[in-house]
This record gives sequence, structure tokens and C-alpha cells, in this order.
Amino acid sequence: MMAEKYKRIHIIVLDSVGIGEATDAAKYHDEGCDTLGHTAEAMGGLNVPNLAKMGLSNIRPENPIKGVPLQERPIAYYTKMHEVSAGKDSMDGHWEMMGLPVTTPLRTFPEGFPDELIEKIEAYSGRKVLWNKPASGTEIIKKFGERQMKTGELIVYTSADSVLQIAAHERVIPLNELYDICAYCRRLTAEEPYRIGRVIARPYVGDSAENFERTANRRDLTLEPPEETVLDFLVYAGLDSLAIGKINDIFSGRGISQGWHTESNDDGVNRWIEVLNRDFHGLSFTNLVDFDAKYGHRREPVLFGKALEAFDRQLGEALPKLKSDDLLIITADHGNDPGFRGTDHTREYVPLLVYSPKFSKGRPLPVRKIFADIGATVAENFGVRRPKVGDSFLQDLK
Repeated sequence: MMAEKYKRIHIIVLDSVGIGEATDAAKYHDEGCDTLGHTAEAMGGLNVPNLAKMGLSNIRPENPIKGVPLQERPIAYYTKMHEVSAGKDSMDGHWEMMGLPVTTPLRTFPEGFPDELIEKIEAYSGRKVLWNKPASGTEIIKKFGERQMKTGELIVYTSADSVLQIAAHERVIPLNELYDICAYCRRLTAEEPYRIGRVIARPYVGDSAENFERTANRRDLTLEPPEETVLDFLVYAGLDSLAIGKINDIFSGRGISQGWHTESNDDGVNRWIEVLNRDFHGLSFTNLVDFDAKYGHRREPVLFGKALEAFDRQLGEALPKLKSDDLLIITADHGNDPGFRGTDHTREYVPLLVYSPKFSKGRPLPVRKIFADIGATVAENFGVRRPKVGDSFLQDLK
């Protein structure tokens, strides 16, 4: 077995930060989407010097990201990745990264959920269901939040993704009760005829439509991965598999040796920096969800851009803490173009930036045809079982 090149690998997923329409964007009615490009345009140029020096614009030199200069000597290896999974949800992207693409489309309910499912939810919870159609999460609580506070109903909604979401005011429906109802919904929808990817608890606070705000007490209940992933292989080998943010939820706790819920992007990066200061052996896997949940779905390109700039500042604090036997991988799980039509995820390439202090300089990597190349690279480095799909790029890193 080849000796491992890196003692620790760190994956940071900038949730929804796509880098331009994928080759199959038309299949998803997403022609013209470009999360990073449109965000940078709205900002009048992005100020992200650390991502810039890693080679962010070098990924697409024919159309550099506004404000992000091309680098003659980038410090990271760089390219973009194409998703093969049948959907464009967070679960699909993360599972694919760890060697388990979702090849069979999960169920979506653009007209709302069937009456028999809603009736079961109402019978179990003792509460009536309100809405039951696709919606923007922030708009739906503005529209029905005051009514929900008076009646105690469950605001049930969905989107173009395979999700069932329940919004409830924390003062009206306690978190434990909301989580229990969502857990029941998860059991109901794990198999056909529903087969939904995620059930999401969406608690909010506030006194009126003018100040309602969703809280960090969100919970994602995903399907359990139907097969083992690279995370499982790491744990079987006695290595650390550390999950920051919603990673634990996405994998239903499978293949996780320790995990931390986070309240924001800032909290997630701070938690990762704490992990950097630990002497562990294996993988840290971080999801930063604010880009998606707070700005992408709400179509707020300027706030999206400001969040990218805030991440970049924290990245500048973290980079000096990396050691020569650390490997950092920065990527995304899908797009969510805040300058695009609608409120749903967008089918895009995602950036791939790969950095270690041991690199003399960065170079381009071939475009990756599947997100699972990340899992294959992790597996090869640690000498654990490789996923069924994906090609490692470990040997390309000099």
C-alpha cells in the first residue's frame, strides 16, 4: 500500500456556489445560470484575494470572474467538476462526492403532496396542514406566519427539489415537537410511493410578517445512504471523519466519528479552524450553508457576494494554520444563482480548488466528470477502500 501523502484532508463545501451552467443545464431549464459570475457582476466585482490567489478565475480564463484577477502563479490546483447525479440537491452532491451518485431521480411534488400523505401528517401531529405547495421559505412565513401563530397549523411546502419542509414558529410549536413531526414524515417518505430526499424542519421566530426570521435550529433529515461511502471506509479503518455543519444530517450520521451543528458560515469556519488546531488523522468535512439558505434561494446577489468576501477573510486566517501534510479542498455541491429566475437550485459546474503548503505552485487539473473524484482521492490517500466510481487526482498533485 502506498504511504499516505497527507495526514489530514479538509473538504469545505461552499453550499450552492456554482461556476457556470453545466452541459446538461437545459434539461433542468437552467440555461444561462452562473452563480459566481452573476454575483460578481451584482457586486461590481468580488474582493476575494485568497480565493483569487488560489486560482478561482483561472478555472474559467475565457470568462474571468469580475474583480477576481487571473493568476500567473496560483498557489492551488484548480478546475471545475460536473455532477452526474439525477438531481441538483445538496444530498445528491455530497453523496456523489463520497462515491455514491444518485442515479435514480427522487420524487418531486410540484403540485403539492398527495392528500393521503397530508392526512397522515395531520392525524399524527394533531395539527392541520397549511399551504402544501412549492414556495420560497422566507416568503411563505411572511404570508402565513401570523396565521400560524394563531392557529398552530403546520406550514408545509416544497420546491423543485425532492424536499418536504415544515415551517413553524418556535413559540407556537416547540422544537422537540417539530423535530418529532419531521421524523415521522421522514419515516413516511423514505420509500415509494413518496421517496423524498430530505425532510427539513424550518423553525422561525418574530412577532409579525415584518420581522419573522428563520433560525439556526433547522434540521435536515435525509434518506440513509443505500450503500457505504468513503466516510464509512474511513471509520472502518479507524481514521477520523469529522463533520461540520449539515454534513452529519446529509449522511444521516453514517460514517461520522464526530460532528458539530453550526449556526452560520462564520460559525462553521470558526469550528473548522478549531479542528485545524487539533491533532487528528483523517478527514474534516465542512458545509457552509448560508450561501444557499440565506442568499441563493432568496435571490440576494449582493448579500451572497458579501458572504463570499466574509468567507475569504476567514480563509486568510486559516491558511497559515495548514501544515505541509494537510490538503485543503474547496468546492460546492450545486449552484443557486442569486441573479437567476425562480428560487431553486441551478444545474452548474462547481469549482475545485486544491491546496497544500507543500505545493511549489498550483496548476490546472483536467475537468472532473464526476464529483466522486474527491472521494476517490481521499480513499487513495488514506489507503482505504475506493468508491465504485471516481478517479483520484492524488498523483497529479506534485
